[in-house]
Amino acid sequence: MMVDIQELPYSISLESIVKNIKEKKFRVLRPIDSLLQDRINKMKNIRNWTQSGEPFSIVPSPHSHIISVVVPLPSSSDLYQDLATKMQVIGGGIQIKSIEQIRNPRLEGLYEFMKTNIAGQCPQSNSKERYLFHGTKTDAVQGITDYGFDDRYFSSSGRWGHGAYFADDPRKSHGYINLNPQDQTRVMLYAKGLLGIQSVQNTDNPSLNASPIGYHSVQGTGGQYEEYIVYRYGQALPYLKVTYTA
Repeated sequence: MMVDIQELPYSISLESIVKNIKEKKFRVLRPIDSLLQDRINKMKNIRNWTQSGEPFSIVPSPHSHIISVVVPLPSSSDLYQDLATKMQVIGGGIQIKSIEQIRNPRLEGLYEFMKTNIAGQCPQSNSKERYLFHGTKTDAVQGITDYGFDDRYFSSSGRWGHGAYFADDPRKSHGYINLNPQDQTRVMLYAKGLLGIQSVQNTDNPSLNASPIGYHSVQGTGGQYEEYIVYRYGQALPYLKVTYTA
């Protein structure tokens, strides 16, 4: 597979490539399955190379006339299996029908800009990127896939005001998802979010329409589930689309 090394988020300079070869470092550019894991083990244990960073699951860019594409994630990959396991807490005989990776270069470029910007304002330049669940109505999924978590459509009735709400427990997000009457499925989004410096709040604050001064996000506590709220467009990126029945 050809990869454009000048395109975010996969961009890498020629100097970095040469440096990695000299230092015997490699990076994984597709989902890890048992076959790939064997090759990684060989690189590490026999050839004494070091794996650099987290694995990328690369999906080629869509045609310029197409905003976004979704590509099935192999069910044999570690990412698929890990996410499917996390979803089991929903109960109700849940069955995963598909997990698809979302590719949207425009949103990815904006997200990478926000990541750099927020990291520059955080201790140790840590943007506190998290992978979180998001529940929404069926007819909103395509809009989020194409245009992201747009602040014009953020929830205004949440406990912490006008923001995009996420959870680390899929049971919380499941409660906001309606049933597709055509095939009886539901769709949950698995997103990347930049939490940065978090304002932890254990009482409702519905008047918020931005993070408190000096913070990048709100972590809502005090309920059955933790909630994570961002208030700026581009601060979260739709990453995976999970179709399931429950």
